[in-house]
Amino acid sequence: LCTLFVYKVSTSVPANPEKENCETAIPKVASPEAYIKHPLQNKWALWFFKNDKSKTWQANLRLISKFDTVEDFWALYNHIQLSSNLMSGCDYSLFKDGIKPMWEDERNRRGGRWLITLSKQQRKSDLDQFWLETLLCLVGEAFENYSDDVCGAVINVRAKGDKIAIWTTNYENKEAITHIGRVYKERLGVPPKVIIGYQSHADTATKSGSTSKNKFVA
Repeated sequence: LCTLFVYKVSTSVPANPEKENCETAIPKVASPEAYIKHPLQNKWALWFFKNDKSKTWQANLRLISKFDTVEDFWALYNHIQLSSNLMSGCDYSLFKDGIKPMWEDERNRRGGRWLITLSKQQRKSDLDQFWLETLLCLVGEAFENYSDDVCGAVINVRAKGDKIAIWTTNYENKEAITHIGRVYKERLGVPPKVIIGYQSHADTATKSGSTSKNKFVA
């Protein structure tokens, strides 16, 4: 039976041709380590929002998938549309499992966000890169001892200009917020002279995002 899997031409006859052909036909088995996925520190949920005015805001919000390993993150990221290809009015949100991407959630209610605003021209040049780096900051726990203060991140694709924000759980935790803002700005490669701001959800809810007062800057 082994000779059905092996076709070998030789001018000499091996000492034990049956044994040699059988050993050649046996496939190599990958080590168990090759099948082990790399766990993340937290489980994450990716949400999608599409602005359908005939539905309520919550009805437009849909859970896409959850993941808790490096491999499952990349499988999901490579399967979905890039942010720059989304229609205007759509959002992606990545939040820790158990936290919904809305101000009303208990973990978000007293929180705020570091906000990056991009021009229409930056959609092609920077949007996808910035969003991917934001996701990697979250799942890779880039904020070290202050990663517990991070709830998630949101990207808003809009006709006038896109926005990316990292949400934190408590706008009064100055030490955590300033550390997160500094690291986030460095990871995105934002020039030092460019200022990014942190706004509380309470202020954003009562005013338009463009006029909300920054509680912190980086």
